[in-house]
Amino acid sequence: MSRTETSSVAWLQAGLNGNVITPDHAEYDDARAVFYRSVDRRPAAIVRPTDATEVASVVSLARSAGLEIAVRSGGHSIAGHGVSEGGIVLDLSRLKAMEIDAWEGTAWAQTGLTAGEYTAAAGAQGLATGFGDTPSVGIGGLTLGGGVGFLVRRHGLTVDDVLCAELVTADGEVLHVDSESHPELFWALRGGGGNFGVVTRFRYRLHEVDAIVGGMLMLPATPAVIAGFVEAAAAAPDELTAIANIMVAPPLPFLPEEVHGTPVVMALVCYSGDAESAEHALAPFGALAQPLADLIRPMRYPEIYRLFGDAEPPRPAQAASRSFFVDAVDSEAAEAIVEHLRAATAPMAAAQLRVLGGAVARVPAEATAFAHRGRLAIVALAAVYGRAEESAEHEAWVADFAAALAQDEGVYVNFLGDEGEARVREAYPGSTWDRLVEVKRRYDPTNLFKLNQNIAVA
Repeated sequence: MSRTETSSVAWLQAGLNGNVITPDHAEYDDARAVFYRSVDRRPAAIVRPTDATEVASVVSLARSAGLEIAVRSGGHSIAGHGVSEGGIVLDLSRLKAMEIDAWEGTAWAQTGLTAGEYTAAAGAQGLATGFGDTPSVGIGGLTLGGGVGFLVRRHGLTVDDVLCAELVTADGEVLHVDSESHPELFWALRGGGGNFGVVTRFRYRLHEVDAIVGGMLMLPATPAVIAGFVEAAAAAPDELTAIANIMVAPPLPFLPEEVHGTPVVMALVCYSGDAESAEHALAPFGALAQPLADLIRPMRYPEIYRLFGDAEPPRPAQAASRSFFVDAVDSEAAEAIVEHLRAATAPMAAAQLRVLGGAVARVPAEATAFAHRGRLAIVALAAVYGRAEESAEHEAWVADFAAALAQDEGVYVNFLGDEGEARVREAYPGSTWDRLVEVKRRYDPTNLFKLNQNIAVA
């Protein structure tokens, strides 16, 4: 480390009561690791603050010392933005406080919480805020990008339930941000990512969501089933959200052996309306084909995060991915999905379709920095493999697959990898980009917060 880095780390160690991990620490390699194992960066220090004041101290030090800063909530960034090479990692994992006001229907939650932790705490009182579909994802980054999960059609994006935020700016100031205090910053935080500061806690709206009908439905992945699934999901009542994961069937114990190695639709569905209407709402999906497995059942809402047990998902060694919005999935597109999955050579390859609509589309596009309100669905393509030398082959497969399906420009920023400024701009169409640039210019003109899908000030 340079003299500046050494003195800065010494200052952190002295001021933060041991919550600083350096390269000589026994926990260093575990502490610097993020979800994607291919990301292998060595920061000068990993700092785990315990409140907003400590966050502000770390931010001020990084600014004055000229050190790169990475902000990590859960560490699931596809581009690996949760860790720096030679800089400081601001690891928020010790910020776990949550205050539920069931009478008001709101919750203050610190951004070191995961989606699973928040959902379990709120669910104990029959309440919920919609997050993603993976319990280990941190609520900080998920919320800042938009938030698309099991309640998205009924209650909208996660950002649609954000009421205010506590944010540390690049100047080390702690702000209370809502529709009346710093309203333009409040607009930008709801979809604009981590460009504007470090959010240490959010205040969310809670909804009454206790018992649901949900789980997994496995169907054969024919073109007719895929196109029909998207059509049924788009036409369903708002209370039903469906995610189709299309892949070659693994040797799961509940699947007949003859199905192993064939394309299947592994659908995750959540019906959050009254139980008496669930059968009617779900019937169109079962009518598409004879289900290979039907594991849909009544459950408490938090249980849908534990469909595959409580174990953490395996961290991918290498992954090639591409995501974009579509406005139609017709028979031709469905045929292309099946053909590309059959041609995949990666040990695990998949196409995911998340159908939007419902409450998402009823919010005006200009209301938040998530502006793709009218799109039909998010498509996410991925090939997961083991060796870096295979990257060219699998990147080419993903690129060809995307070319066969992509329609107009547009991408959900939370599903974006390290793909360049042009792709970042696709996340923010029209005047949204210009508006975000102005907010960035006001609150982070030197681009201290650059390890994100960056909105740089020229």
